[in-house]
Amino acid sequence: MLGRMGVFMGRHRWWVIGVWVLVLAAAAPLAKNVTHHLTTTGLDAPGSRAVWADNQLAHLHGPPAASPLLVERVPFGRVEAWTVRFHIPTGNVRRLADGNAVVFPTHLSAPTMHAFSAYATRRGAKLVAVNQFSVGQRVIRDTKSTLATSLPVALPLLLVLLLLVFGTVVSATLPLGVAAVGTVVALGVIDLLENSMTLSAYLTDIVSFLALGVGVDYALFISVRYRQALGRAGADAVGALGEAMGHAGRSVLFSGLAVALALATLALGGNSYWRGIAVGGAITVAVVLVCTHTLLPAVLGALGPRIHWGRVPLRAGARFWERLGRFVRRHPGWAFLAAAVLLGVPASQGPAIRMSTPANLAVLLPAHDPLREAVFEAQRVLGAGSAAPVVVVMNLPDPVTTPAAWSRVQQIAALIAHDPTVKSVESPTALAPPRTLALAARRTPGVPPALTTALGSFAAPAARPHLAVLYVTSRQGPDSPATLALVQRLDRQLSHWLPGQSTGVGGVTALLHGFNQLTAQRLPFIIGAVAAVAFLVLLLATGSLWQALLGIAFDGFVALATAGVMVATVQRGSLGLLPLSPDSSITPLVFVLLFGLSMDYEVILLHRMEEMVARHGTAEAAAAGVRETGAMITGAGMIMVAVFLALILSPLEIMKTLAIGMTAAILLDTWLVRTLLVPSSTVWLGRWAFWPWGPRPPAPERAGTL
Repeated sequence: MLGRMGVFMGRHRWWVIGVWVLVLAAAAPLAKNVTHHLTTTGLDAPGSRAVWADNQLAHLHGPPAASPLLVERVPFGRVEAWTVRFHIPTGNVRRLADGNAVVFPTHLSAPTMHAFSAYATRRGAKLVAVNQFSVGQRVIRDTKSTLATSLPVALPLLLVLLLLVFGTVVSATLPLGVAAVGTVVALGVIDLLENSMTLSAYLTDIVSFLALGVGVDYALFISVRYRQALGRAGADAVGALGEAMGHAGRSVLFSGLAVALALATLALGGNSYWRGIAVGGAITVAVVLVCTHTLLPAVLGALGPRIHWGRVPLRAGARFWERLGRFVRRHPGWAFLAAAVLLGVPASQGPAIRMSTPANLAVLLPAHDPLREAVFEAQRVLGAGSAAPVVVVMNLPDPVTTPAAWSRVQQIAALIAHDPTVKSVESPTALAPPRTLALAARRTPGVPPALTTALGSFAAPAARPHLAVLYVTSRQGPDSPATLALVQRLDRQLSHWLPGQSTGVGGVTALLHGFNQLTAQRLPFIIGAVAAVAFLVLLLATGSLWQALLGIAFDGFVALATAGVMVATVQRGSLGLLPLSPDSSITPLVFVLLFGLSMDYEVILLHRMEEMVARHGTAEAAAAGVRETGAMITGAGMIMVAVFLALILSPLEIMKTLAIGMTAAILLDTWLVRTLLVPSSTVWLGRWAFWPWGPRPPAPERAGTL
């Protein structure tokens, strides 16, 4: 069917190209605006007490204490002079290593800080609040800059690699063009989804580089087969398209479905963040598949023999792959052992991986970022836990318009303050006695307006009459085990202090702790679902139960080895990276993409073997599979590596984690599994290699020995 589809696209090529021009014109403006509604939220555990607590905070005015201010773009001496002008004590101003200043609002009135901010802004200073919201906005900014930083590096590398694979300029640039169209259209579709679901700020980079990588790979597979068919004597362009789409197009279709379904399993992550990644990723691959099965054959049909134009002397020879195929055919045991040892070394470190999304978002920023340094300085001055205070949310038995409610709050604040891991507790009972607070909650005439305003950070009498909030600063950082233990301890104690009442501990630390726990609980189900998808796709694509089982086993081996590489680099801080736990908001994506993308190379290799088994036998078919697809598969793998490795230039540590994880996974998969493990195990299986529904060799064979 796909062969006939290719012929149809070739014959009606100008109509197909015209439709795609219109689609591209409609999608381009949407793709340009795709980052406008992306967010850093959604990292939570839906239905948890932390989420309930955080939802209650929407009724309040925000934290009671003003945030420190980062002052940029002016010399520190000038900032000091400004603070003297507004009678800000010297101890409230700190100089950072890069020459910027941080001004702390401790013991300063709101009008003083407002006047200072307005004055500094008029004189060219850039002021940034040192809090989690500002850090989140900086993360979104850096995700936008990742494309501008990484793409100029990735595209030239892709062009060189494609020239090595194809040897002609036209053939090399065609996959890039098709992938670019698929990327723009995919981003346009994502923009349409932004208003109806929560989509992560990371999605733009993930979609762009995923679409570029798989688009180039899929176009490469089909284009190589088209060139081979076109090179035969008497072959015409339309007939070559039929053959290319009937064989390579079929393989690409199965591969793309595997990747899309693998990404869709991330919806099992259980929250809006993972659902957004799942939907965005699956749609991206689907768009690329449509592009490579319609636009690509139409363009190939329009080019015809001109696909060979621009020949350059860069193409790598095939002698290496012929020798490797012969070695695997004669010595499958040695080939298998070599690959197993090379995978086993990093795999031995895999179980040590510890995934975690940090509550102190500043650690995600580059080491030289002024806001990151300002957050750390604020932690030194205000306490390590100030970067993300723990928020205690209580539904009291009595309304906050009564003294009894505030007496209960006073008791609970005192109990929390006695915890040895607590540095301070911000409570309204430190501002006034319970009776006065009750009067302020009723807006009784005669109560100081400043007290009523301050109370808005702790209670919302009109919207939630029984709601009261305390802000707790831990002595340790937001991501320390002591702070996580404090969150869990407070959550349990609140149930004893306020039996029968709705209570919870909120804030970034509690939310991300819940997200990390949820992801750890759901990851086995995600990996199980991905493995099931890969198994079914391989079974349907090859008709072989053994190849499907071996494919899952080999992918699991590569996943463990990839985890080991991430432990040695990201987790332990080598290769110039800061030591940081692999982020649980991105690391599962590495393993899911590994299972999905490995199907690309597996299906291409096995389909080529299947074409030759009935004529030459399993062992010779395995050798021929290495010989005829080795350069293409490893070339496609290097193309994908070039795409993801460019992310190492991103200012965000999380994108560097994705770059290292995907680079390791693809290199290990294409150079060890597809070129050694799969062919050698196929030689060993002999007549059973494609059992029960695949092709059978003409006669029994004996595999080589170790």
